[in-house]
Amino acid sequence: MPAASPPDHRDALAPAVERLRKAMVSLPDVNESTSYGTPSLKIGKKLLSRVKDARTLVIMSPLEEKAALMDAAPDIYFETDHYRDWPAILVHVDAISDAELVHRLECAIRLQAAKRSGRKR
Repeated sequence: MPAASPPDHRDALAPAVERLRKAMVSLPDVNESTSYGTPSLKIGKKLLSRVKDARTLVIMSPLEEKAALMDAAPDIYFETDHYRDWPAILVHVDAISDAELVHRLECAIRLQAAKRSGRKR
């Protein structure tokens, strides 16, 4: 009897990828790409968000907003030591609403636009 093939990594990420794709529909000039080998959203070459794992998204976020987001909604937003002092916040895919996800991606677009122009938001 042949051995069962291992589950495809992409299958495990599918729900998170679909959440990003659904949010992307309302965001002009955003494209699907990859980052660190996982699906991502970018504007130009600038990262907005990427799938970290099946339950977690990484969304670019100003450092000064991270603590407030985590305090206001710890069920949605968190960070690990790896992301401390980095302008990105971790998001529980199953906890964030569609509207909040779109809002966070819009904020990431503004952040990346400000970086591109060399000014703070």
